[in-house]
Amino acid sequence: MFVYTSVTTSYLPKARVLARSLKQFHPDWTFVLLYTDELPPGFDLESEPFDEVLTLKELGIPKWEAWAFGHTIVELCTAVKGVAAERLMQRSDVSKLMYLDPDIKVFNNLDSLSRMLDEYDILLTPHLLHREEEDRAVRDNEISALKHGVFNLGFFGAKASGQGGEFIRWWARRLYDFCIDDIPGGLFTDQRWCDLAPGFFDRLHIVRDPGCNVATWNVAHRPITKQIDGTFCAGGVPLRFYHFTGYDSGDGLGMLHRYAENQPVAQELWQTYRLDLMQEGHGEAMYQGWSLGQFEDGSPIPFDARRLYRFREDLQKAFPNPFSVTETNFRLWWEQEGKYQVQGRPLTRERGRCRMLCDFGRRMLNLMRA
Repeated sequence: MFVYTSVTTSYLPKARVLARSLKQFHPDWTFVLLYTDELPPGFDLESEPFDEVLTLKELGIPKWEAWAFGHTIVELCTAVKGVAAERLMQRSDVSKLMYLDPDIKVFNNLDSLSRMLDEYDILLTPHLLHREEEDRAVRDNEISALKHGVFNLGFFGAKASGQGGEFIRWWARRLYDFCIDDIPGGLFTDQRWCDLAPGFFDRLHIVRDPGCNVATWNVAHRPITKQIDGTFCAGGVPLRFYHFTGYDSGDGLGMLHRYAENQPVAQELWQTYRLDLMQEGHGEAMYQGWSLGQFEDGSPIPFDARRLYRFREDLQKAFPNPFSVTETNFRLWWEQEGKYQVQGRPLTRERGRCRMLCDFGRRMLNLMRA
């Protein structure tokens, strides 16, 4: 089994916790770190819990600078998941592939998931396995799942053959072109696409094990307990892996208090995870920032600058490396003209498309007048 996760430097401590927890139960599984950043000084793979590091530059993406620039940090870390899965699936020694988000910790063996891939080609876990009854929970969980996607793509499993390979190729193409956080436009990075997957692939299996992908949005229906031998359980079955979404923002802990207030073991789980992260250097200065969050001169890249560049093919042609600050460059154009075009007008895909068409129309009109 090959397992991979996708991170930038700020999530490297989390990825270490994930990899160490996985290796505790599966030392023979291969763990690949997909890295969309500059490796920190002193990084030594031999002393890390990872078997391999795969970087953005190694994915073979044409004009990767232009492609990467059009994404926020979350969008890019998600978009590369599909391309990386394709690359890994092409290896002769990869027959099964599993993805786990870096803010996940493994608490028991995942042999059941490996066996499922002997029978099925694709594995997905839904956010929810139980209907909500209270209005607040409907809003927090069911409506949120409708916005962000039925399935949580903090996990997926796939075979390299059959429909597993077909799924990866389809999903990777969608992420390459449309991995964007635009809930009003019907998209949330990689997740909403997989709402379509059960209709496209009849060899897809929905994992209903309550011990898989436990998180604050479903913990109320999967109470966390601990057996005498120290084994954690969720909903009465072994806890396979827990997803600590919202740890950094504090939102996750807030939702934990809301939906697991009477679950002391769930509180213990989060406290243990905090200690794990501290041991791996979480929050230290060397794990701050993102190399692709700034132009080459160190100035930060505004969100609207990314969006405008993403939706304007003429800008992509004029500035093939938008990070560059040498000679005529995108940063200079943005400061002198671009930011005034979008000032006070948030960009969406539809607005960007309309703007491209308007620009094209103006250029054609100028040509006709010449």
